[in-house]
Formats: sequence, C-alpha cells, structure tokens
Amino acid sequence: MAKIQAIRGMNDILPEQTPVWQFVEAKVRKVLSGYGYREIRMPIVEQTDLFKRSIGEVTDIVEKEMYTFEDRNGDSLTLRPEGTAGCVRAAEEHGLLFNQTQRLWYTGPMFRHERPQKGRYRQFHQIGVECFGMSGPDIDAELLILTARLWIELGLAAHTRLEINSIGTAQSRRAYREALVAYLSGFRDRLDDDSQRRLESNPLRILDSKNPETQALLTDAPKLDDYLDDESREHFNRLRELLDAAGLTYTVNPRLVRGLDYYGKTVFEWITDSLGAQGTVCAGGRYDGLVEQLGGKPTVAVGFAMGLERLILLLETLGLVPEDVNNNADVYVTALGDRAVPAALALSETLRTSLPGAVVVTHCGGGSFKSQMKKADRSGARYAVILGENEVDSGTIGLKPLRSEGEQQALSQSELVDRIKPLLEA
Repeated sequence: MAKIQAIRGMNDILPEQTPVWQFVEAKVRKVLSGYGYREIRMPIVEQTDLFKRSIGEVTDIVEKEMYTFEDRNGDSLTLRPEGTAGCVRAAEEHGLLFNQTQRLWYTGPMFRHERPQKGRYRQFHQIGVECFGMSGPDIDAELLILTARLWIELGLAAHTRLEINSIGTAQSRRAYREALVAYLSGFRDRLDDDSQRRLESNPLRILDSKNPETQALLTDAPKLDDYLDDESREHFNRLRELLDAAGLTYTVNPRLVRGLDYYGKTVFEWITDSLGAQGTVCAGGRYDGLVEQLGGKPTVAVGFAMGLERLILLLETLGLVPEDVNNNADVYVTALGDRAVPAALALSETLRTSLPGAVVVTHCGGGSFKSQMKKADRSGARYAVILGENEVDSGTIGLKPLRSEGEQQALSQSELVDRIKPLLEA
C-alpha cells in the first residue's frame, strides 16, 4: 500500500525547525504587546462571500487561488486566503467596533492555491495587525514604527527597507484607472500576458508588474499622484512628516499598489534584497471602506501582514538565528535498572519544581548505560544525572558534564538542586 504524503505546498514544520518559529513569534508578541495590541483568534474557514466581497471577485486570489468547497448543508465555504476580512467580520460580529478604537493582531495559517516556491507555499502562515476607528496618519505611522522596532529585535534593520505610497480614494483611483487604460491600450500588444488580462479587470496591478518591458512602457504613463484627491494628499504628506520626525527612512514608490481591492490612501511594503525576487516581507495599508462593505457601519481601518515562512527564510539566509534558539535539554536523567525508574521520575519532578524554566528530560524505555548516555548527548543536555539501582540504594547520584570539561561527581540526591542550579545559571 502506497504511503500517504503531505499535499504539495503544505509543509510539515519539524521539531528541529519549530524553535526558530517560536523565537520569531515571541519577538512579535513582545513588540505588539508593548504597543498595546491585543490578540484575536479567528476560524480558518469562512463563508466564501466574505472574501468575494472584500478581496474583489476579479483578483487572482478569488479567481484562481482560493480553496472553496460546499459543506454538507450546501453552503459555500473557503479556507481563508488572508486574515483581514475575517478579523473585520469577527470584530463587527462581536461589537468591537461600535464607538471604539481597536488595536488587534492574529497569527495562523492561510491558504492559496499557488505554484509552490521557496518561502511561498499553499498553506502559509501570517502575522496580521489591524487597527480600527483611527482616521489620522498617526496610526499609519505607528504601524510602520513598530514594524521597524521588530526588525531591530530580529536583527533585520540593516536588511529591510520601507516603500510607501498613497493610492487615494476609490473616486480618484477610478479617474486614474481610466487614464491608465487609455494610455496602455495603445501598447496592448507589447504588454505581457498577465498585464493584458489585468488591463480589463484590474489595471492598477499592472503598475506592479515584474516584466521589464512592461515597466519600461510605464515610464511615460499617467502618474497616480496627479489624480490624488486633496484629503489623500494631505494625509500622505502628514504621514511623511511623522515618519521623518521619528527618524524612519523610507522611499516613496509611485508604482506601489496593493493587490486587494479594499485598500485606499496609504499603502506600504517592507522589502529585502536578500531573497531574490521574493523580496516583500511585510505589506499593508489603509482600508477605510471595508467594514461598511461587509455590512458594518463606516469604520476607518489600517493594517498589515507578514509571512512567517519568508521572514524565517530571511533570518536563516542571513545567519541571524541565535545559536541558543533550540529545544536542547538542560539536564538528562538516566534510569539504569527497573528500581531506578520510579526514583528517576521523582527526581526529575524535584528538579522541575526547584529549577523553573529548566528543561529536564527523563530517560524512558530502558537500555544500557552506553545507549542512555548516547541519548543524553543527542538531547543537547549540559548535564547528565546518573541514577542506577546502586545509587537508589545509597541515596546518591552521579552528575556528569556533557558540554564542558570536568569529571563526573558523586553527590547525595539532596545536594543535587543546590549544586546544579548555579551551573545552569552560569
């Protein structure tokens, strides 16, 4: 019978890899909690209409990438391809937006049926941040400042750069869209296939094309900035003043647009040049109309998302994962002989109680002294506690250093905690 394997593009995260994930997640949690952001957790399955109405029916995500199915009741459900729409739905459904401001964040898996590539998978993991009820550019600035602080915490400040833009209101984008389509229609046969398709469905995405010839055609195209409304222009100028005052370096990229229909005014991306073409590590912007679009009362909002796979890939590529990020044990307690097993279990519990935070692994499954010591070494433990039937009878243990020079010591069991505590703290 053939073995069942994981679905293509949906990867296992193995025990050797999870410490890096926990390291990154802990840094994110620390930074966000320090700014007063609260965690929210949403289902991974939502009604399909939620994403059609929020993301836009003519986007690649809705047209080609969503995992959509009918449940047993005949309802159309979708594995979430992004987190913002679900967060808006949850916040509105539970009354979090009525006459309130909210700073929220979440993390978890998202799903898109794309061609898998390094750092980009069909099941991928995002951290998302969403702010509601604050209309000024100060909250936009705060999101960018806190993200810059996260890069400092992760050691990535020198390896990321910020690009910002304003895409105005829906009305100003509509006027610009008409001018852009009129211009590009004269060069239709020179556009790449994706851009030809987007010319009818989502022409602003052509600005983000990676095709060199298409980018060359855009040199003389109408500029979005020329079509901005006064409010959007004032908002963007004030945002730039706030970022300048905070000492945050950025570039205005007039061709920066976001692929989701709900964005307006501020959009931004944090980019790295260390991962080749897959350079965006964090992106977002304002979506002031989305809550109303999904049936709620008009509520201004701004947020961003970052992909954990790509962020971890960047840390590993740059060699920025700290050496002490691991699942190594501190102490490995051996159990040599049947009568040593209950004593080893009890002694291990004593160590865990007396040494909070220490990782104590108790040997289970029997085996010779040699095999148990091999497992102690593979565990990464700094010390092995040798406990056999002779030690049980005499009330002693052997304490052996595994990662440093030194001889094995014979101690009474009552001495162990006082002797090993300063060694682990050193």
